[in-house]
Amino acid sequence: MALEELQRVLSLQSLPRHIEGFDISNISGAYAVGSMVFFEDGKPANNRYRQHNIRTVEGMDDFAMILEVVNRRYSRLLKDDGEMPDLILIDGGPGQLSAASSALQDLGLEIPIIGLAKRFEHIITTKKGSDEVIILPHTSPGLKLLMHIRDEAHRFAVSSHRRRRSASLTHSKLDSIPGVGTSRKRTLLEKFGSVERICSSSVEEICSLQGINEELAYRILEHLKS
Repeated sequence: MALEELQRVLSLQSLPRHIEGFDISNISGAYAVGSMVFFEDGKPANNRYRQHNIRTVEGMDDFAMILEVVNRRYSRLLKDDGEMPDLILIDGGPGQLSAASSALQDLGLEIPIIGLAKRFEHIITTKKGSDEVIILPHTSPGLKLLMHIRDEAHRFAVSSHRRRRSASLTHSKLDSIPGVGTSRKRTLLEKFGSVERICSSSVEEICSLQGINEELAYRILEHLKS
């Protein structure tokens, strides 16, 4: 019922049996990860989920990040002659949808693509160069399926981001600084996002963190800049 409803309200040429959903997770642009979840016949196919570490974007730019991830996913499918989805769902509003649509256009692909904005759960589509909003009742099977895909893409993005951040905590330039253990290292990286940003910060900014005094802040900066 949900797939039939989506085909009808989105004016799709075929039943959206294969839907892929995307989301981005990062802290101030650091350890940014893009997720892709795969739903077949309305159900998640976990073994076909994909994680993409962001490679080309510096700082906080969700639009550029979603463009990179969508481009990488479908350029790879084109290269491998893989099966394209019947529908693409982007977690976000018009900005994210526009960026993802640009990635598809650059690849010469015409795949139905929509955004799902969290606040009101409105479906956003792009037709003839302008955004169109589709509002379904919260009892709608089609909307419930899209929300499930969006939430699963978000969950997978967050868990992938945490794994990447945890891996960075295991090996860091901070490890060899006396007085900086696992707890303080985590505090520093959660605040600044990366060793490079810690290095470019001030003593005042560092010692404002709980558990770090001025002497340790000076030690951290001297070590990182040496």
